[in-house]
Amino acid sequence: MTPCQCPSPALRRLVGLACCGALLPLAAAAPVRNVILFVGDGMGVSTVTAARIFDGQSRGQPGEENALSFERFPHLALVKTYNTDAQVPDSAGTMTALITGRRTRVGVLSVAPAVPRGDCAAMAGQTLVTLLEEAEQRGRRTGIVTTTDITHATPAATYAHAADRKWQSDADLPPEAPGRCLDIAAQFVAFAAGDGVDVALGGGRAVFLPEGTADPEDPEDEEAAGERQDGRNLVQEWLARGSGRHYVWKQPELAALPASGQLLGLFAPEHMAFEADRKQDVGGEPSLAEMTRLAIQRLAGPAGYFLLVEGGRIDHAHHFNNAYRALVDTVAFADAVAAAEALTDPAETLILVTADHSHTLTISGYPARGSPILGFATGPIGAPLRDQNGVAYTTLGYANGPSALLAAGDGEQDP
Repeated sequence: MTPCQCPSPALRRLVGLACCGALLPLAAAAPVRNVILFVGDGMGVSTVTAARIFDGQSRGQPGEENALSFERFPHLALVKTYNTDAQVPDSAGTMTALITGRRTRVGVLSVAPAVPRGDCAAMAGQTLVTLLEEAEQRGRRTGIVTTTDITHATPAATYAHAADRKWQSDADLPPEAPGRCLDIAAQFVAFAAGDGVDVALGGGRAVFLPEGTADPEDPEDEEAAGERQDGRNLVQEWLARGSGRHYVWKQPELAALPASGQLLGLFAPEHMAFEADRKQDVGGEPSLAEMTRLAIQRLAGPAGYFLLVEGGRIDHAHHFNNAYRALVDTVAFADAVAAAEALTDPAETLILVTADHSHTLTISGYPARGSPILGFATGPIGAPLRDQNGVAYTTLGYANGPSALLAAGDGEQDP
């Protein structure tokens, strides 16, 4: 395929540009003013299927005929994201592909594949322009909403360039990097495109605060304290870089916000709570749908906007082999999509929903319709289905991770 230089496809739709002949049909549609990109981290096909059934069953239905909000969209396609150096991709490389149009290595953020992971010096001249940067440079407003740290791989790829996704604070940088490469939190504050990110909502207070600074939500928790070794308070620095900026760290503060001005909301020292646990959070955390509504309301205007919304903890629950929390978070993600639909006009706003990669969640055969999706697979008369050894099995399972090791014994077997 012949390479060509042009803005990323979503931004071409946003501004009504046309280039790269194969992509011309996109430009034929009436240009929209706003683009919202929803990314369900780790939300593969099996997760969507299981969440659809789980959502229906939680409302007393059999579940299989249910549809999540984004499954009712008029258009459906597959997107191929991958890393250039791995069979199984990670969120850093795949989000780089989504936000820059270029595929790259595992573990790096918005830099070209020529940059080895962890090589700060190799980044020179190898950074990739992101869609969020393009939008800011063209006078659009921009926003990031996530249930992870805002410096985590998926949101960070929109504004930061790093040879390692783990460089979230200066404490994470290798000895040779300080002075040559900025950590991701510092890059958020120093972000120079346009007037900077207009709305950023998620977790991750600790990487913005000096080492030892007590967390406002739980001052006695030393693990929640600030971790920066350079003594910088990046929250205060961000506030000082522009007039009319606002910072909040708990849900009740949202009601007192002025209607305008840039907003940074960091609702947890690290990742926000899983949706299943959110109501028990001491400081009070907004849901993904609530943050999405707030971001859209603050970004809306004649200039247009680009907004990323990530359901980031779907992925984390899968890593823990916790299907329940993964599915609850997927339903919360679908609720956020529905909230965006309700607040926007499709003639003005393009909503895209995708995942960056899948997970090893499996769905076993052959449970009868209506079988509890989180329970044992059952046959037509409700009796548990059994494997060749006569052992009942669950409909959902994981091919690797904690539960897979338990199923295999002590996890010490040779591969």
